[in-house]
Amino acid sequence: MSPSDPRGAAQKRALLSLWLFRPILAGATLRDRLLACLGALAAIALTGLICSYLLGKGSHLPLIVAPMGASAVLLFAVPASPLAQPWSIIGGNTISAFMGVLAASLISDPIIATGVGVSLAIAAMSFTRCLHPPGGAAALTAVLGGPAVASWGMLFPFIPVALNSCILVAVGLLFHKLSRHNYPHVASPTVNGHLTADLPPAERVGFRDEDIDAALEALHETFDIDRTDLGVLLRRVEYEAVARSNDGIKCADIMSRDVIVADVDATIDEAQELLLKHNIRTLPVKNRNGHLIGTVGLRELAMGTGSLTELVSPPTIAAAADQALSLLPILTDGKTHAVIVVDEQSHIVGLISQTDLLSAVARSLPKGPHQTMAN
Repeated sequence: MSPSDPRGAAQKRALLSLWLFRPILAGATLRDRLLACLGALAAIALTGLICSYLLGKGSHLPLIVAPMGASAVLLFAVPASPLAQPWSIIGGNTISAFMGVLAASLISDPIIATGVGVSLAIAAMSFTRCLHPPGGAAALTAVLGGPAVASWGMLFPFIPVALNSCILVAVGLLFHKLSRHNYPHVASPTVNGHLTADLPPAERVGFRDEDIDAALEALHETFDIDRTDLGVLLRRVEYEAVARSNDGIKCADIMSRDVIVADVDATIDEAQELLLKHNIRTLPVKNRNGHLIGTVGLRELAMGTGSLTELVSPPTIAAAADQALSLLPILTDGKTHAVIVVDEQSHIVGLISQTDLLSAVARSLPKGPHQTMAN
């Protein structure tokens, strides 16, 4: 393609435009951005409507303060950020507004008062663990808001700032629940499922928490991500790198094909007998049409009564064409003993146990010199 080719130039411009409009946030998708727009629309509109109903209408009443727009950006666009959690939004805006009111009441010069108000807001938010960037704007609003803000005096941090923040968070909680986002975001560190003092399997090799702390200290930077989330992310990166470097091993290559399965009409005793007879830990259960409906183990059977359908757990599934080593995070979580391989109609075609995956990992390890010579 020559530089003077107009078609090639058009393609380059199209690629550039796609790059320019690509979200810069890690993990951001088009769906998430569209949901963020919808959530912010609903939250800001409802906040204004509710406040107008509670406080009445009038130009002298600040029904919704400007920092709520910035809070909505964080709440709906980056709900996993530590800066977007409920206490950060409510506490950060309210405390910062109070610092702004305090600075305005003590300092007559508005220029100096704005600087003092914002600096006090940062300090107060830091000490109360509710750092929230729009809090700086809330402090500025308290100083420069004019008669509408001054008329409220010391009530301004509570009405409308705290009221706005509480309504915004309430709408966010409902919206994220409906859109199936994890909010309030809770970091999910790996834990030892056996409730012993040992580290979880995923943390016994590779980097540890103290390595993350040392790296953060060495970089001398502050990152907008929870430390526990950072560890989870880095360990997932390790798994993905292993799976990518061994993408030739598919689930179909290592799965057991003669799978022991219980029918949905089987009794608890019959299911338990199958587990003991074949020395397996996970028993898939299928319905009358042969579709997988769940799995059951000895623990559930020993503690349960009634029908088998009441004891089954949601199955962990994969497709035959999936990369086998992509199952590493699942089969090393200390809870899952097997992954059921199904086709597009949810028919059982195979099963991959922890032993099957261990064998695949052993085959993927680089061979030493003595092994190479022996081969």
